Amino acid sequence: MSSLRLRLVLQVTLTLLVSWGAALLCDWARTPIPWMIGPLLATAAGSLMGWPTRSSNLLRNGGQWVIGTSLGLYFTAQVGALVVSLWWAILVGIVWALALGFLFGAWLHRQHAAVLQGVDGHSAQSVRATSYFAGAIGGASEMTLLAERAGARTDLVAAAHSLRLLLVVILLPFGMQWFQAHWDLHVNASLLPGPRVAHWPEVLWLFAATGAGACVMLLLKRTNPWFMGPMLMSMALTLSGVEWSAVPTPMSNAAQLIIGVSLGVRFERNFIHAAPRWMVSVALGTLAMMAASVALGWGMAWATGLHPATLILGTAPGGIAEMAITAKVLELGVPVVTAFQVCRLVAVLMIVAPLYKWIEAPAEAQ
Repeated sequence: MSSLRLRLVLQVTLTLLVSWGAALLCDWARTPIPWMIGPLLATAAGSLMGWPTRSSNLLRNGGQWVIGTSLGLYFTAQVGALVVSLWWAILVGIVWALALGFLFGAWLHRQHAAVLQGVDGHSAQSVRATSYFAGAIGGASEMTLLAERAGARTDLVAAAHSLRLLLVVILLPFGMQWFQAHWDLHVNASLLPGPRVAHWPEVLWLFAATGAGACVMLLLKRTNPWFMGPMLMSMALTLSGVEWSAVPTPMSNAAQLIIGVSLGVRFERNFIHAAPRWMVSVALGTLAMMAASVALGWGMAWATGLHPATLILGTAPGGIAEMAITAKVLELGVPVVTAFQVCRLVAVLMIVAPLYKWIEAPAEAQ
């Protein structure tokens, strides 16, 4: 093993050890989703202070594999019928996310266009692309890639999505925990997973099948293959009545820890020095979007009869894995949250880029 490779392994190992300690501390303090929030905060703080924190793509893929598999176990036949009946609500959630992201991007452009235009040679079109893709409610890596193709400032786009996700992942679970202490937030037991106990060796069969699902998604070159492939395979098995085993709790905790680390390492030391006014605007906009999504969740709960907490998580401007993990740990309707978030992600990935080209066509023609 070369000295460089050994150094990287040591950095990953030390990061995991510190994150494990942070997870145990948060678990002792009874914070929500301690196995993700603890590592996220510890790694982000260490990264901002210049510590040599590092995440492993191999471990991240494994963590997504475990989380995707566990989420698919919630989709029993009864839950599948419920999700299908909510097609109109899911459609409303998609339109809402697209509109909210567009308005957020327009506001960012209005606030910062005069300052950003001309910086490092960036044109007016580049600034518009930066604001647009920074505001879109989608995955950080996917939106950054689309922004790069449009000639945007990818550093600002990536920073905006990282900060948005950090705020949502921290504030929303704590808000849910606060409400849980004052109101009854436990939803219908029919929304709990099919298999609830881990069985050996059946758990090995489950992960062999979901691993095959990941391989298929890799061959098809789909987005998030190690999350989407296992989740879809696990979902298909559960819907067809095959319930081999639940995912062991230690394995689920480890996966949450790894995902927390992968989020935290994005906050490098130069993060706080990059366009501070831009980051303040992103933070304020994220808080406004969260408040608006809470209001939408309450309204849709009244219309559907589902619990407000479930629909707040389903429409929140966070990521699939993070919102679904929150719903899973707090038992707040995982399949509904997952269905809302997955459909939104697919729609955003399909619509955001063509919509940008359509909006920009008049400006380019001038």
